[in-house]
Amino acid sequence: MASNRSVKHGSVSPNSRLWLNQAMFARKVRVEYEDRGRRVPCPLKWLDSFSMRNFTNASVFDNTLPVSDGSMEIGTNVPLDQLREAMEDWFRRKGYLPADSKLLLEEV
Repeated sequence: MASNRSVKHGSVSPNSRLWLNQAMFARKVRVEYEDRGRRVPCPLKWLDSFSMRNFTNASVFDNTLPVSDGSMEIGTNVPLDQLREAMEDWFRRKGYLPADSKLLLEEV
């Protein structure tokens, strides 16, 4: 007896797509900078600017996903120290991060 349901081969349900991306962005990172002795979350605009990749051409940073002010999700192969250095450099070149400020990344 034939079923009335049609099955599309190669199709992926929305729920399984979300599951597939969980491994890619498995690490949660807090991104802050020091401003006059206090920690401030980096604005989402800064994080978006960095994650567009067109400035570095470094594929190691492909698996970075800005989530909100001060929050990113990154892949398991993204080296945190290299990420901080590259972000700090980019933020200074863009004029976002003052010369006397320091960028702080912390996995949560």
